[in-house]
Amino acid sequence: MTFGTVSQRVWKRFVQEGVLDASRLQKRISESWLRCKKEGVNPHSGEGKQVLTNEPFQRRKKENALLLDIAIPYVDKLLKYIKGSHSIVLLIDPQGYVLTIKGDKEVLRLAQRINFIEGVKWTEEEVGTNAIGTSLIIKEPITVVGSEHYSLASQQWTCSAAPICNDEGTILGVINVSSPVQYHHPLTLGAVVSTAYAIEREWEIRKQNDRLELIQQSFDLLHTNIPVVICNRKKRIVCASQNVRTEVPQWEMMQVKDLKEFGYMERRCTPLYSYRHGGHIGFCIHLIYTKQKILPYTKEIKEASVSFFFPGETGTSEAFQRTLRDMERVACTEANVHIYGESGTGKEWIARAIHQNSAYKNGPFIAVNCGAIPRDLMESELFGYVEGAFTGARRQGHQGKFEQANHGTIFLDEIGEISPAMQVALLRVLQEREVTPIGGKKEIPLNIRVITATHRDLRQMVQEGTFREDLFYRLYVFPIHVPALRERKEDIPYLIRYYCRKNHWNVEIPGVIMEKIVEYDWPGNIRELFNVLERLRILSGGNTPDPSLVEHLFVHRKNIISRGPSCVKQEKPLTFREELQKQEIIQALQKTGGNASLAAKLLNIPRSTFYRRLQKYQL
Repeated sequence: MTFGTVSQRVWKRFVQEGVLDASRLQKRISESWLRCKKEGVNPHSGEGKQVLTNEPFQRRKKENALLLDIAIPYVDKLLKYIKGSHSIVLLIDPQGYVLTIKGDKEVLRLAQRINFIEGVKWTEEEVGTNAIGTSLIIKEPITVVGSEHYSLASQQWTCSAAPICNDEGTILGVINVSSPVQYHHPLTLGAVVSTAYAIEREWEIRKQNDRLELIQQSFDLLHTNIPVVICNRKKRIVCASQNVRTEVPQWEMMQVKDLKEFGYMERRCTPLYSYRHGGHIGFCIHLIYTKQKILPYTKEIKEASVSFFFPGETGTSEAFQRTLRDMERVACTEANVHIYGESGTGKEWIARAIHQNSAYKNGPFIAVNCGAIPRDLMESELFGYVEGAFTGARRQGHQGKFEQANHGTIFLDEIGEISPAMQVALLRVLQEREVTPIGGKKEIPLNIRVITATHRDLRQMVQEGTFREDLFYRLYVFPIHVPALRERKEDIPYLIRYYCRKNHWNVEIPGVIMEKIVEYDWPGNIRELFNVLERLRILSGGNTPDPSLVEHLFVHRKNIISRGPSCVKQEKPLTFREELQKQEIIQALQKTGGNASLAAKLLNIPRSTFYRRLQKYQL
């Protein structure tokens, strides 16, 4: 920090004779005077010359919208703190342009006399030594008082400025307090520095929250077979899809243009905006891979040529290609879709893919497991309720899943589990495209896509009288069959590759193990396959698995089968949000050496919540 005073005689001698009495000057001031003389700054002037107005000034403010949004509340706080001190507070951008100026009205009028106004460029090159311009150069807080200013017009002022920097040391702007020289106060610089520090912390918190939001907004995309990267506003990579992460070492914070050397070129760039503050936070960039891909497991595998966006591994089997073609046909329509197939085949992935390729893709995707909701809570969960609807109701009511899914897609999994009474209520909602919360009188119009799924045979349930026929025809507009894994065994190497990439397990599966995996019938389908691969990865310590481990692959399934099918318990697959939560917890535990308390603090959640999630995800 630098502040001090200098006599008019010292300044005149330097200006007129070029003699610098360094013993009477602060080091930063003398260095600045020398720079000003070298640049030919007029010491007898010092009024602002370059001023942005109208559209150019508004454009400058728009470029610094994030800085203004974060800093203005702190500028207002500082104004309250220095009220009555005959001062003005300024926020300046990294190029030295004054973005905003507030404070004492009389001092503002004095500032106008030297063109010290919004839009003016106040740098050393423009007006000579001053706290703002000098702070931009030295990247340090500084006070410049009276005759320490190089130009005459500023010598009736005292100014204290501090740079606002990000964690990388890049200057984001400058905060400055100015007043007539007779009101100089030595503690002003401390207040300015404290304000700059508070803005810096708020900036980093905002950037971290924006980074997390970027990942959350794009989480579904990152687990697809499509090369895509999510970048911040400077087009530095924040997260990337599995294939990019596998093929590009040290991808994090890499510039998108640098991906060219790894064979990736930008195909489409979509700006992303915050749901919290509405500002621009980054880009979703789809890539083209220009090099030939070599798959690690077998030479006979060829890449599937599917234009449909699918958040998973498509494989090459004709059985699943038919499913993909059906998805592609129906995605562009508004028809209700019913997905059927065995448990563990990935029905929710199918539903998400239809949503992401439909006209509703910019709306929410709300997944509901009807089999996991108690029957007496089903109506309030789906349709919501108003305040006071029943004993125990939340004070402000509850928005039901249908309303949450408005302008998007609702996915009703295990639709065969809903009660007859609920079937009637659901039929009415589908017919009227309106929902009335429990206890409410106002009908809420719905614009949603309805996708249902079950592992049960709905036709048989209709024949048995356990499922309403009219509801069946409402839901069964376009059925899509998801084949069992045993019907698409040629896709198994693709699915193994997908699992390995997702879990950063870059190994080649030995032939003897691969043969056993392909021969097995997989009654638990893809879910069971991934469980077996997880077991194999743990047993091998994350290294290439030894062929002797083959005997451990299906032992648990055999034991279950030997006790009869009634012993088989299907686990509910994790949703995308749950999978994200689980990975966040694992990463936090790794960073804290397994310390649960520190991990909870790192994730900014209560310890009780952290322990509940540990139990939920069996960690």
